[in-house]
Amino acid sequence: MVQSSVLGFPRMGALRDLKKANEAYWADKLSQADLLAEGKRLRLAHWKIQKDAGVDIIPSNDFSFYDHVLDHIQLFNAVPERYTSQKLSPLDEYFAMGRGHQKGGVDVPALEMVKWFDSNYHYVKPTLQDNQTFSLAEDPKPVREFLEAKEAGFQTRPVLLGPVSFLALGKADRGSSVDPITLLDKLVPVYVQLLKALKAAGAESVQIDEPVLVFDLRPEVKSAFKPAYEAFAAEGSAIPSLVVATYFGDIVHNFDVLPAFSQVQGLHVDLVRNPEQLEPVLKQLGPSQILSAGVVDGRNIWKNNFQKSLNLLQTAVKALGPERVIVATSSSLLHTPHTLASEKKLPADVYEWFSFACEKVKEVAILAKAVTAPETVRAELDANAAAMKARAESTRTNDPKVKERQAQVTDAMHHRKSAFETRYAQQRKHLNLPLFPTTTIGSFPQTSEIRVQRNKFTKGEITEQEYDDFIKKEIDLAIQIQDELGLDVYVHVLRLPLRPSPIIVGDISRPAPMTVKESKYAASVSKKPMKGMLTGPVTCLRWSFPRDDVHQSVQCQQLALALRDEVIDLEKNGIFVIQVDEPALREGLPLRKGPERDAYLKWAVNSFKLATAGVEDSTQIHSHFCYSEFQDFFHAIAALDADVLSIENSKSDAKLLKVFIDEAYPRHIGPGVYDIHSPRVPPESEFKQRIQEMLQYLRPEQLWINPDCGLKTRKWDEVKGALTHMVNAAKYFREQYSKA
Repeated sequence: MVQSSVLGFPRMGALRDLKKANEAYWADKLSQADLLAEGKRLRLAHWKIQKDAGVDIIPSNDFSFYDHVLDHIQLFNAVPERYTSQKLSPLDEYFAMGRGHQKGGVDVPALEMVKWFDSNYHYVKPTLQDNQTFSLAEDPKPVREFLEAKEAGFQTRPVLLGPVSFLALGKADRGSSVDPITLLDKLVPVYVQLLKALKAAGAESVQIDEPVLVFDLRPEVKSAFKPAYEAFAAEGSAIPSLVVATYFGDIVHNFDVLPAFSQVQGLHVDLVRNPEQLEPVLKQLGPSQILSAGVVDGRNIWKNNFQKSLNLLQTAVKALGPERVIVATSSSLLHTPHTLASEKKLPADVYEWFSFACEKVKEVAILAKAVTAPETVRAELDANAAAMKARAESTRTNDPKVKERQAQVTDAMHHRKSAFETRYAQQRKHLNLPLFPTTTIGSFPQTSEIRVQRNKFTKGEITEQEYDDFIKKEIDLAIQIQDELGLDVYVHVLRLPLRPSPIIVGDISRPAPMTVKESKYAASVSKKPMKGMLTGPVTCLRWSFPRDDVHQSVQCQQLALALRDEVIDLEKNGIFVIQVDEPALREGLPLRKGPERDAYLKWAVNSFKLATAGVEDSTQIHSHFCYSEFQDFFHAIAALDADVLSIENSKSDAKLLKVFIDEAYPRHIGPGVYDIHSPRVPPESEFKQRIQEMLQYLRPEQLWINPDCGLKTRKWDEVKGALTHMVNAAKYFREQYSKA
């Protein structure tokens, strides 16, 4: 019998319940006991959803209050001493590592966060010391949550991040030089201890994720799998059976690692991202090993094409037999919305195209039955086929005018009128900016009043004019605060928020200006240059759920043309600094070097340039990037030809900026000087220290002073305090260099 499996379920709840509970706890409006109770409520609800859907293998330890990698940092007592020395409660210590802590005499910044592979999810980097030790937490979370599920009547399969991936995704702390992978011998015994505890609790099987297998691995990392998994095999029946899970790519290039897994129960592979790896993987499995076939997409929201999935599954069953095949999600469903039932306004035909987490777990169960007993789910198979046909034939997806415009794109449309040196001379004269100009990356705090008014407008409870008047007052307030702070380039309150994850269902165009009205008003009441704020085409694409029937390069070019119109209209209406953010450019980078990565960078860079190259030389184009891990594709960053880059950098070592020297980067850069993800307000001395470090790698005339990212999630008192210190630090260096 073919079984069904889910690799992980979204944590937030149907109404983003966990986000609300966390924020209430951070604001001292919810007790620790109540937060923990809400976590338990969500776990129980999510296990029940999966059991009711008919899923055979349900995960536990996939829930996290903040981040699953951070969970492992605390699980293995790999917490840096700057946190343990504060004597915080375990929960507050946990959140301090994730978001910093500045309360009750404790002042510690957060650990570094980076993107989880090529997703928009952020994980906390394990940050390790030269004298690093590991030990198992007193009350291990995986055991605790397994027992919680067991008590409630759910037999689950605990999920762990594997030891090689945990170390390979980590880094040496500042002041340390350890290569994390060399710590394997210290870490593996702690994993063995944990696996024995899970076995004693009644766990029959454990999902152990080793997603780094989709990377091109260093020899030191590749060779680490053998001793780790031989140590697990040596424990025999003292530990649960193991299923090693990979996702977000293929593992064919790492087949030489697979002998290390000869004693594990099975292997999971992502057949959504790389279906072509199925037959090679089947040949690599041992005579009794199980294949967990990831055919239900854990990263997108489209309804599964049952016929395509069944073709893959039947190939696997023919090779292995039904008892050795598990139908699974391609990855954790963490990356998908909770339930389609929440979407009340979708047109009926479009509704039938989608599948969110609650629907995907049903798809997994249906497919498991359909492989060997299709007659038992005939109605579901027929309905799915009808939905596939309806979407393919829909007129919603195709717009001939968009395709016609794409056909008219020329190479000249991707290039500014002049080189940077010529542009900058005009911009300097036009904008009259000082040395070390200060700005913010975009949004200011989204207060409860802003959210209330947006909600009223969305529901039709206030008129458009009433909402416009409210937004103008908010813009006035934001400009007044920036006047008081002494910033050099201003931003304004955006009118309407983007849906957290838009869904692209058809060809894209801009029916009307999006931000021009608000930007024009803001510029008219501002003493300083006002910055227009847009999200770039690559990020719009990556932070949406894209179409799966059209190549992403086509969708990205459509977005670029729509944004090009907006950029030109902003300039026509008096906005001469325009920021087009591309924080997801790094996220979209294919995980392995090669032709696929080269092709991606070509169309991604061209899309950005198409969106931004239509302005005059005197208009300054900015772009923002999350995280400074761009050394391996710096040539693409340079090719964007943005006048000013701002990068998230406050939690990274300033020496990463050396690449700008090595590559003789000619344009301007604003490395973030403080972490906006944390409520912590750094002292002025900390800003000065960061700027001084940056000046070791950047020329004074290159350097902009700005936060890491937008300030939407912060409170006004935090923002005012931090920006005051930031502006004062910039003024200090401005004075120092004016004397030189």
